[in-house]
Amino acid sequence: MAAPRRNGWAMPLFMALLVAVPIIEVWILLRVGHAIGGLPTVAILVAEAAVGAWLMKREGSRAWQALRATLGTGRMPATELTDAALVLVGGVLLMLPGFLTDVFGFVFLLPFTRPLARRLVEVFAARQVQRAGVDMDLMRARTRPDMTIDGEVVQGETVPEPPSDGQDPPAITGRVL
Repeated sequence: MAAPRRNGWAMPLFMALLVAVPIIEVWILLRVGHAIGGLPTVAILVAEAAVGAWLMKREGSRAWQALRATLGTGRMPATELTDAALVLVGGVLLMLPGFLTDVFGFVFLLPFTRPLARRLVEVFAARQVQRAGVDMDLMRARTRPDMTIDGEVVQGETVPEPPSDGQDPPAITGRVL
């Protein structure tokens, strides 16, 4: 028997947006086209796509360099990977025809608005990881060098606990380094 889904709102929301965004985009395009004319509207869309491609190339290059530098130091590149994903999604949104997607594309691509988008992605991802039952403190301890204790590995084995005779066994036995 399959486990019940705890949070089934993401897929219906995605499907609703998949239908609603193109309808809203067409409505906005018609309104803008009616207000300023068809040719200027198309010119604005082409200019936004060109600026989006240029921004995506520039910010993508910066994100790639930051990712390489972080990997070179041996740190976990969480922020850099999030930035790279936001740059990719932002560039795609800017190249799609429409003004609504362009707003989100610019928020994801521009270096001064991307930290806000990154924070939202991190909060969403942390909630999903927490719901999955992953211990984030343990994960941080494994990935952050300042949370690691340097020392010597001592080989050992697990032994069954002896029956209790009323006294607590010592917490640590053997040689501790």
